[in-house]
Amino acid sequence: MKSHILARYVIRAAFLAMLGAVLGLWLLQLIFAYLNELEDLSDTYTVMDALKFILYRSPYFLVQFIPTGALLGAVVGLGLLAGNSELVSMQASGVSKYRIISWAMIPASVFVVLSLAVNQFVLPITNQKAEAINTRTPETKLVSVNGYWSVNEHDGGQDIVHISYADSDGVLGETKRYTLDQSSNLTEAMRASSGVYDAKSSDDRYSWQLSDIDVVNINASGVRRTHEDAKILTLPIAPTDVHLLTREPEDMSLTDLYAHGTLMNHQGSSSARHELKFWQKLLSPFAVLSLVLVASSFVFGSLRSQGLGLRIVLALLTGLLFSYLTDLTGFIALAANWSPFVMALLPIIISALAGVYLLQKRQ
Repeated sequence: MKSHILARYVIRAAFLAMLGAVLGLWLLQLIFAYLNELEDLSDTYTVMDALKFILYRSPYFLVQFIPTGALLGAVVGLGLLAGNSELVSMQASGVSKYRIISWAMIPASVFVVLSLAVNQFVLPITNQKAEAINTRTPETKLVSVNGYWSVNEHDGGQDIVHISYADSDGVLGETKRYTLDQSSNLTEAMRASSGVYDAKSSDDRYSWQLSDIDVVNINASGVRRTHEDAKILTLPIAPTDVHLLTREPEDMSLTDLYAHGTLMNHQGSSSARHELKFWQKLLSPFAVLSLVLVASSFVFGSLRSQGLGLRIVLALLTGLLFSYLTDLTGFIALAANWSPFVMALLPIIISALAGVYLLQKRQ
């Protein structure tokens, strides 16, 4: 009975501290992000647009700060208990420090579940809505290679198709097609404002009805520009697959990332960015728990005699260091073509080993 009472007491203290830390960091990020957006106001991007953009981006900011918030909350929650000599009393009554740490990890698991739920069900929708609002930077789009690119060979040469956006129902955004002859000379360029899925052909090709089309024909006699109301576009993949291939990995849920990987494997290809993001999201619960272990080492390890203020500063620096290490290992995985799974797991292993080492170390 005594053990259950102590467990509830530690869990409550850790949960409230983690909740306050996560909400505090989240609100600070929202304020600073909104102030940053106000610098880019224009006639087409108003104060309300900036506010809507930040609100749609808020779930992304929340997920980003859950690991650091859990780390900081664990330090504060356990630190306050240690400052009141309550942890010493618990250990004197026979409760081991590892059992207390396991209690502190229970509220961290709540935030883990929250992070996974937001990643799965909320971020794919809100990030898309935020991107639709924040379209004021055309210089970025000039160098963008996002979207779905397809090269289709035919007897007269090849067609290069680019689709900027597609949803799961087969609705296309801006679509472009460049036609090259057998000598790789550009003979036609087409741009359609939108498209709607039409039907599946008998030869496993899929058709879209394009609308509002501008066409430029290039031949020996010169250049001719025309406008057409409708045109048919055929592709070798289904609408749901086009939808997956036009989305950024940050905007995709775990199931979408898994489906994307399956599709790429089926086509004999791969996308390191999507695979890396899949493993980072899947392993994120272990990242949070490893940071809670580090936070516990600040209370029970060699820093146990230091003040709470110093431990809070060290917790914030540790959270930043973990974030930078995660980004660094991700860049290495993409640049050196190393295993995305190993590079996503490496920061977690380093964090957990650092926590165990600090727990065992004594002044």
